[in-house]
Amino acid sequence: MSRRPAALIFILITALIDIMGIGLIIPVLPGLVKDLAGSEVAGARDIGLLTAAYAVMQFVFAPILGTLSDRYGRRPVLLLSLLGVTLDYLLLYFAPSLWWLLVGRLIAGITGASLTVANAYIADVTAPQDRAKNFGLLGATFGVGFILGPALGGVLGEYGLRVPFLAAAALSGLNLLYGFFVLPESLPASARGKRLQRRNLNPFTPLRALTEYPLLRNLALTFVLLGLAGQVIFSTWVLYTEGVLRWTPLQNGAALAVFGLLTAVVQGGLIGPAIRALGERRTILLGLILSTAEFLVLSVARSAPVLYASLVVGAGGGLANPAIQGLISRQVDETEQGRVQGAITSLNSLVGVVGPLIATAVFAYFNGGGAEVRVPGAAFLMGAAFSVAGTLLIWSVLRRTPPAVAVQGATD
Repeated sequence: MSRRPAALIFILITALIDIMGIGLIIPVLPGLVKDLAGSEVAGARDIGLLTAAYAVMQFVFAPILGTLSDRYGRRPVLLLSLLGVTLDYLLLYFAPSLWWLLVGRLIAGITGASLTVANAYIADVTAPQDRAKNFGLLGATFGVGFILGPALGGVLGEYGLRVPFLAAAALSGLNLLYGFFVLPESLPASARGKRLQRRNLNPFTPLRALTEYPLLRNLALTFVLLGLAGQVIFSTWVLYTEGVLRWTPLQNGAALAVFGLLTAVVQGGLIGPAIRALGERRTILLGLILSTAEFLVLSVARSAPVLYASLVVGAGGGLANPAIQGLISRQVDETEQGRVQGAITSLNSLVGVVGPLIATAVFAYFNGGGAEVRVPGAAFLMGAAFSVAGTLLIWSVLRRTPPAVAVQGATD
């Protein structure tokens, strides 16, 4: 059980509102970018550039914010993040050109520490043996947010591509107020790090955490490969459904809502039973195998039923991440949770710079951008290759990890 269940509930509510705001704009952002870019191919490439710009800022600032949260507490850093996201949505709503969209994405990247801080917050208020389960609850909360956010965004998108951005700004503003007046601090002053040093504000410094803990060091390349795979879906899914299946924002919103529901069921109800039945390592591998299968099904999806089948398979892939998060958090000192989560986010952000550029370039090339043979699912096939490589690497790491390390804390 959590050491402070009320605090856990508070952070889950904050995460729910945050992810709803993100989900609101997913069905319509590619359409807005394509409108401002002037063509589908140019829009696909520009989406990659905007996503990469966000990732650059997140790389520079997320580990800094993670370190600051270790020193000054989670709450002020989370409030700063929510303020930045609110400003981002407002800029996206009013943006007259792609340059304004870029400014909004840069602001969101600078302050986009919500996931880093939420993970550290969960570690603060949860006993070591319950962390995988509660990381699963956080994943389930994200799933619920992806039920409500995209569904509402798809409906609002029928009234105009910019309307969901205004709704997301309002939702984020309410979340900021909720955090200011309701959300408690999770990290007591006695547990905070030492006096902040200038070297700790260097965005590359927190990456040392990946070398200080053996498990993180061995998993670093795995994070890169799996991150590249994840960027394929993040960057091209709506482009694929709009360009290949001719879906509307409403159809995209409905499909993403279904995926959110499936994810909530898997991460909220199946993580704990899966780990008890299979163990942590087998649960991780099962999730990664299902994620690979999702890419393969997506690559051949030419109809709604096949695409929905990929969502079912992909939701099962959600078993892996909470189990990995739980495994990692138990290897890290209590005062280092924010720094380590920031280092992981930083590494993912570096991947997020390259991943969208590659994914959208491959999608654009094989969907009218110059290829002699049109291959709509080429980007998903590339994602499957990354996923297979990442799965094989993590399997080799876990094989060499003593069972006592892999389950450390389970009986603490």
